[in-house]
Amino acid sequence: MAIHNKSHYNHALMTLNKMNKDNTLKYKNSTDFEIPEKSMICLSIMDCCDFLKTIPDESVQLICIDPPYNLELAGWDTYDNYIEWAAKWLNEAFRVLSKTGSMVIFGGIQFRNAKSGDLIDIIHYVRNNTKFKLVNTIIWRYKNGMSAHRYFANRHEEVIWLVKSNEYYFDLDSVRVPYSDDDLKLALKDKRLNPENTLKGKNPTNVWEINRLNGNSKERVGHPTQKPVEIIERLVKALSYPGSIVLDFFAGSGTIGRVCVKEGRHCLMCDSDSTLIEYFNKHLKLMQALGQNIDYLKAENITDFFKNTIKE
Repeated sequence: MAIHNKSHYNHALMTLNKMNKDNTLKYKNSTDFEIPEKSMICLSIMDCCDFLKTIPDESVQLICIDPPYNLELAGWDTYDNYIEWAAKWLNEAFRVLSKTGSMVIFGGIQFRNAKSGDLIDIIHYVRNNTKFKLVNTIIWRYKNGMSAHRYFANRHEEVIWLVKSNEYYFDLDSVRVPYSDDDLKLALKDKRLNPENTLKGKNPTNVWEINRLNGNSKERVGHPTQKPVEIIERLVKALSYPGSIVLDFFAGSGTIGRVCVKEGRHCLMCDSDSTLIEYFNKHLKLMQALGQNIDYLKAENITDFFKNTIKE
C-alpha cells in the first residue's frame, strides 16, 4: 500500500531508526554509556590458552593483542609450528568475543620464513577456519627505526582488525582528528561532506603516523616491544565503550591496563612472564606523575572479575 502522507512516513522512519539504535550497539558511541567510577582490573600470570578457557562465551568487547612473532628472540618467542599454536588462541578468542566486539592483532608481513608469526598466515587461517571478518588492515607508520643495507629499511607495522559480525561497535567520533583552521574552512565548503561530522574532525584513515617509543621515551617501562599509549588509546576508544571489557592475553608491558584505567574500561590482562606486574605498576606511577587518576578495583580471579563487571 502506497504511503501518501510524507510527514507520517518520515515520522515512522525516524521512529524505526530510533528503535534500531536503541536495540543495537552498532549505532551508539561513548556518549550513550555511563563511565564507571573505577575500572576493574584482573591480572593473571599463566599460559594464554589456559587463561582464555576460564572466560565466559561472548563476554569481551575488545581483544587487543601483540602476540609473539616467532623470531626466536627468547623462549617466549619460539614455536615449532606457529599457526598450530596460534589456532588455539584464535579459536578461543572467537568464542569469548561478543557479537558486537572486535579483535585487533599487531604483527607484520615482512618475515622471510614460513614458520614465523606472519599476519598473512594468521589472516589465511581465520578466513579458512573461523567466521572472523576482516574490517581493516591498519598501517602504523613511524619515522624512527633501524637502518638496513640488504633491503629497504622498514618504517611501518600492520594491525589487523577482525570482527565477529556486521553488528560491531565502532565509535569514529571518539577518535576523529581535528582539522586545521584552513582545512576546516575548505572541508565545510565541500558539499559531499556532512557539515556536522566535519566540525567533529576527520577520519584518521587506516594509516597512522605515530612514532615508535625510543630508548629515552618517558612512556618506557622496560618491555622490549612496548607499544605507544597513543595507538592503544585510539583502538580502545574506537572499538570499546565505557564500562565494557577489554582483553589482552599477551599483555607484555601492561599498556592496555593503563589505557583502560584512564578511559573507564574494565580489563583482563594475562602474560606468561610475571614481569607484567612490575611493568603495569610502572605505568601507574607514570600516570600519577601526569596527574591522571590511577584508582581502580583489583579482581583476584576471573570469577570475581565477572561477578563485579557484568550486570544482570
